[in-house]
Amino acid sequence: MKIHPLPPLNSLIAFESAARHLSFTLAAQELSVTQGAISRQVRLLEDYLGKSLFERTTRSMNLSPTGTQYYEVVRESLKKIASSTGEIRHWRGAQQVTVATSTAMASLWLLPKVTEFQRENEDVDLRIIAYDHVKDYARLDCDLALYYCRTFPKEMHVTPLFNEEVFPVCSPDYLEKNPQIQTLNDFDKCTLLWLEDPQRDWIGWSEWFQRLGCNMVEPRHRININSYSMLLQSAIGGQGIALAWSNLVSNHLQTGALIRPVTNTLTTDGKFCLLEPNNRSATRLSVKKFRSWLLSELPGFIDAREASA
Repeated sequence: MKIHPLPPLNSLIAFESAARHLSFTLAAQELSVTQGAISRQVRLLEDYLGKSLFERTTRSMNLSPTGTQYYEVVRESLKKIASSTGEIRHWRGAQQVTVATSTAMASLWLLPKVTEFQRENEDVDLRIIAYDHVKDYARLDCDLALYYCRTFPKEMHVTPLFNEEVFPVCSPDYLEKNPQIQTLNDFDKCTLLWLEDPQRDWIGWSEWFQRLGCNMVEPRHRININSYSMLLQSAIGGQGIALAWSNLVSNHLQTGALIRPVTNTLTTDGKFCLLEPNNRSATRLSVKKFRSWLLSELPGFIDAREASA
């Protein structure tokens, strides 16, 4: 059954504040609107009710008998709505896990896995947000973060997940059209896909060659792309050779969408890490569930925190 009659709901909020303060000015300040807006809302409510809610004089403002009676009902009703809303928001907040990571880590590693977690944990809501070029991990507004780090941030609890191997990849079609590519020296005859704006700590072509003790070759062509996910799609599309991070391209290697034209591999000194804020007084059950599941996805991984508990 329809609830009827209901007054203009915005007017109730304006009226409750004005009645509590006995001042349109203070009500306006509280609700971040103008005094005129409060006056209009109260007048709208009075017109709807057909009764005056305030008795105004040149020096003061008081509730009318109708206003006093109506104020008590409105205030108690709004308090119940606020209390119920707060409980619902608290429950949702307690069930939600916010995970921050890079766009590459999110799209290539995390998102393909989370379907299983959601199937096993229907009571947990995942919120995955992508931040690239993070300068201060401690300022991330999240429960957990996943990032590649050469230097572990001191202001976070760090759980190293895995080392990385970085190596060239291309599509089978590209290698078939460029059979002359057999060693790194042959890269001067191909197109290199270049991550134009690399994320913090990531390794580009120049550093990759340098750390392998090889001279950087000048490719025949170069395509600059500022997104790692787009760069891999370009490689899959046969547009050139990209630097791949083993854990991020494992699915593409398994399906054969990407192959390795040469065997040269660089093992990085950094690691992909699980980062957790140090300033959290207590970890919610939903966060513990996701953390435990995430670590279980790493074969042979032993959590030092759990082992020492």
